[in-house]
Amino acid sequence: MEKRYAVAQLDELSPVPCPCGQARRAFAEPWNSLATVHLTEISRDSRPHFHKAMTEIYVVLEGEGHLEADGEIIPLKPLTTVMIRPGCQHRAVGQLKILNIPMPPFDPTDEFEADGTPSLLRPSE
Repeated sequence: MEKRYAVAQLDELSPVPCPCGQARRAFAEPWNSLATVHLTEISRDSRPHFHKAMTEIYVVLEGEGHLEADGEIIPLKPLTTVMIRPGCQHRAVGQLKILNIPMPPFDPTDEFEADGTPSLLRPSE
């Protein structure tokens, strides 16, 4: 019988570069169409961007900073949780460790610069 659960040890996953630092991404499996979970270390201010289809939930674990969302400044500290809906232009600022829960699962083709240019086209950071 196929397992109906999945387990990930986030701190043991290999980090991958992302626009705001490094992310350890769990549950990016072909069978999963619901959500992924990322342990993300925000080590540099990210560029403003948005997603057309994806909703993200940020849960701050460590650090302080802020989220710029559609022109508003949202202070971030441990246990602050923010839901970012499709179309919301956003960027994280500060030294933070967060859980990011993208729904549906993270898709790099659904990340766009503020001007609407796909983020995949920008030079590597």
